[in-house]
Amino acid sequence: MRYRTAIDQQLFVFDDLKQVMAFASPARSGDYLAGIGAATAQERMAARHVLAEVPLKQFLTEALIPYEDDNITRLVIDGHDAKAFAPVAHMTVGDFRNWLLSEQATSEALAALAAGLTPEMVAAVSKIMRNQDLIAVAGKVRVITRFRDTVGLENHLSVRLQPNHPTDDLRGVAASTLDGLLMGSGDAVIGVNPASDSMPVLGNLLRMLDEVIQRFEIPTQSCVLTHVTNTIKLAETGAPVDLVFQSIGGTEKTNRSFGVTPEILDEAREAALSLKRGTIGDNVMYFETGQGSALSADANFGVDQQTCEARAYALARRYKPLLVNTVVGFIGPEYLYDGKQIVRAGLEDHFCGKLLGLPLGCDICYTNHAEADQDDMDTLLVLLAAAGISFIMGVPGADDVMLNYQSTSFHDALFLRETFGLKRAPEFEEWLQRMQITDADGRLRPPSPNTLLGGMSELKSLVA
Repeated sequence: MRYRTAIDQQLFVFDDLKQVMAFASPARSGDYLAGIGAATAQERMAARHVLAEVPLKQFLTEALIPYEDDNITRLVIDGHDAKAFAPVAHMTVGDFRNWLLSEQATSEALAALAAGLTPEMVAAVSKIMRNQDLIAVAGKVRVITRFRDTVGLENHLSVRLQPNHPTDDLRGVAASTLDGLLMGSGDAVIGVNPASDSMPVLGNLLRMLDEVIQRFEIPTQSCVLTHVTNTIKLAETGAPVDLVFQSIGGTEKTNRSFGVTPEILDEAREAALSLKRGTIGDNVMYFETGQGSALSADANFGVDQQTCEARAYALARRYKPLLVNTVVGFIGPEYLYDGKQIVRAGLEDHFCGKLLGLPLGCDICYTNHAEADQDDMDTLLVLLAAAGISFIMGVPGADDVMLNYQSTSFHDALFLRETFGLKRAPEFEEWLQRMQITDADGRLRPPSPNTLLGGMSELKSLVA
């Protein structure tokens, strides 16, 4: 089906809805690399005019990737909740934008709507929204998840403590973990990206983190971010698996390039649930995503990278995860060229994930060969805090010495808490106060022998 519009007596014709979506996207290097970006600003605006008039129902009948060719498309269509969709079923994309920004779109209304929205719908409406629109709407959405503490409450911000080490040295991981805990970070998860796929190494990391959590009675969860099949094996051997991690994408072919299928993820979730390690909830999955992953796997089928990213969220919500993290600038400048593109992508991802009912966090990051710097990350950090983001990363010094990229630090989280009045997960906040790491207002206290620092020698003994 072709789409047409005339602007200033110039006729613009688009081959199909997939092309309208691609041309309506804000400019980004990945779409130009794929050969699907708008050639001019006028063409981009024409595509947005067309997109605003597309009925939301059109996305249920005109699949961007054919139903018979892709299991994500089948998952979206087969799992669509028509009853939840009914309140907006009569709307166009433009009408939907206006409704989202209205007082009628309350937190309760948006939560009830989530199951009725497809990723293509939320990607479409994001393309005709300004940055402030994305912030305003996402800020109304609350997605609350639980395992050993509660993530996503209003006026709260959690932090993934990321104590990576280039050789998976247990002392190095333990030292970074202690550093983060003393800075009040770690309530989202203590999550290590291992340098090795060795099962003994992975098991040792899991056991060490679990011993820290159990010995100090920390109300948080651990995760070793290895491939899901490794985690299944670890769970089968009785290793202390809290969360199951996996990187996912928005097409079947992308996920196959990651060595994962929905069936494997089903098995992993059941394995984690069978261990019954959660104390207040059973959200046991942790997913990471990123714009550009489908194109880098030659698996985008001509669909723009932001829409592919939103489609990954449809897969994620099948598993009711504790955390979903868009690693926004990690893939590199081939996909998000500079700070402006990274900022926009981070806001889009957060908005789309929240509308689809996911606990979206963001690794606010960039690689050293991107046209971006820490000032750009500070900008995105503040904007996402204003948008009510569930969690961010806490990396020692914001410089990951294993993955070799720039992220956000424990100090950045403290800045957001002070600036926006954001609290930690309540169970974790109570633990910090009990350990005398923070005061009654959540501010850090100077270290003393009575704080966790007094347990440093005991912590060292874990890895002696």
